[in-house]
Amino acid sequence: MFNQVKFFALTLIGLSMMTSIGYAQKSSSNLLIHQRLLKLNVSSKWNKTAAISLKFDAHHTQGMIKIGDYFYMSSVEVIKKTERYEQPINGLDRDTGIGKGHIFKFDKDGNLLADLLVGSGDIYHPGGIDYDGTYIWIPVTEYRPNSSSIIYKLKVETMELTEVVRIKESIGAIVHNLQNNTLTGANWGARKFYTWKLDKNRKVNNRNLAPEKLAKENPSFHTDYQDCKYLGDGLMLGSGKMVYKNDVTEFHIGSWEIFNLNDFRPVRQIPVTLWSPTGEMMCNNPAAVEVTDKGLRAYFVPDDEEKAVLFIYDIEL
Repeated sequence: MFNQVKFFALTLIGLSMMTSIGYAQKSSSNLLIHQRLLKLNVSSKWNKTAAISLKFDAHHTQGMIKIGDYFYMSSVEVIKKTERYEQPINGLDRDTGIGKGHIFKFDKDGNLLADLLVGSGDIYHPGGIDYDGTYIWIPVTEYRPNSSSIIYKLKVETMELTEVVRIKESIGAIVHNLQNNTLTGANWGARKFYTWKLDKNRKVNNRNLAPEKLAKENPSFHTDYQDCKYLGDGLMLGSGKMVYKNDVTEFHIGSWEIFNLNDFRPVRQIPVTLWSPTGEMMCNNPAAVEVTDKGLRAYFVPDDEEKAVLFIYDIEL
């Protein structure tokens, strides 16, 4: 049954107690997830149902999807931190640092099942990931803005990793739009979007176009997307936060944002006022969501390394 079902990725899982979502065509389940997400508001009740410590070094967590009983999470292992230049050099504000990119597979009890390295050389920072029913789409960039990225696809059944395209821009999150078979990536801070056309073999047709010819400005400054998932019907869910600073202090605001990839405008902005015991916003990097009988279930891993915990929240609608 698992091989016959395509799932909505933020993610909707074909479990007996959940509602599975078909990617390829519009269905009542698609409408259900849209309807439920669009009902979220400042009064929605998020009830924490579990906090599961991850039993491995999660490094700096980034993006996450859930498929069946398993989670796949991207993470960057920082070996040597980047150092800022006194003055920008060729449009870059810091050196590359040294690190490794990981895709972790773990179970519902937090046990590590697989650790796949992703990236190449200075390109070692994976970002927000998406799942289209066959492949997990993974952007990996340098650990600095205005640099370079590699987009990979990971076949879940075989854990085969394939490089799809290299891009002269820092892509921090990506989604696969199955309605028009395109990839849309958000850059560092999600201030711009880039869309690449795929052929039937999921190869990029317009790979030679300069990023600036593909760029669309993000008109919403409500949040910087950290993890993005395709919802169907040209809609994307972005999860992230915004940081505000002054000379004395700073504060973080977490949120989910439903975004229309057809006209590149936000549809609904939803505050997520949840924090981990460390004080980190729940929307700090990895996030996933699925439909339940009564509403939605959300998953977050906001903290890093030995503090990494999978938090689960149920939302009744």
